[in-house]
Amino acid sequence: MDKSAEEFLKFKEIIARLRNPDGGCPWDLEQTHESLKPFLLEECYEVIEAIDTNPDKLGDELGDLLLQVFLHCQIASESGKFDLETVIKGVSTKMVSRHPHVFGDVVAKTAAEVKENWERIKKKDLSSKESVLDSVPNPLPALAKAHRMGEKAAALGFDWKQADDVKDKIKEEVLEFLETSPKSKEADEEFGDLLFALAQYARKSGINAEDSLNKACRKFKGRFKKVEARAGDEIKETSLEVLEEYWQESK
Repeated sequence: MDKSAEEFLKFKEIIARLRNPDGGCPWDLEQTHESLKPFLLEECYEVIEAIDTNPDKLGDELGDLLLQVFLHCQIASESGKFDLETVIKGVSTKMVSRHPHVFGDVVAKTAAEVKENWERIKKKDLSSKESVLDSVPNPLPALAKAHRMGEKAAALGFDWKQADDVKDKIKEEVLEFLETSPKSKEADEEFGDLLFALAQYARKSGINAEDSLNKACRKFKGRFKKVEARAGDEIKETSLEVLEEYWQESK
């Protein structure tokens, strides 16, 4: 048995022991699929944060995420629903079937062709009443969801030919939004349409809208912290004109 297999089995046994009613961990024994959802989400975001800001921590964060996978599989195995082996076998089968250009005789010379093949195969696996968009998780952040929906529709041929073609749609949505009354239902709807169009322009331009907005948030946070430091405890009493000066200095 190779080292990776040994570590795999060892970790699986650790999780099983934590969940063992006879001498296991009280906290782990209380957990359910539902109670673990916040931890799973948190670990996913910590992995992303490590990729973005601290790659040295990526290995540790992936380990924490893997823990969540093992816990969910252990909980499911206790009720006979599925186990870790079933999960691995299922995803292995999926990887082979979704990569006929590697494991079969289909030709795919570019990453774009691979994505198109993937979505076509996935569509065949769905029932006649299902849409490819049904596979986009509802809990995804909205910009990420818009990006994925655009990708999936594009893989089936429903897309603009190039990024510049989306600009007209953005202009249309901007005008429709500006024509609405503030705080109205129409303003809310049109602003959503505008954000969706912007997300598609980003996708067509090779930009991940979610990542881009996160970078903008980090930039704003860094600059505003400098404004806070410059203004000190009197920031609330400081005029907007002065705060704007501090903001320009922060750049």
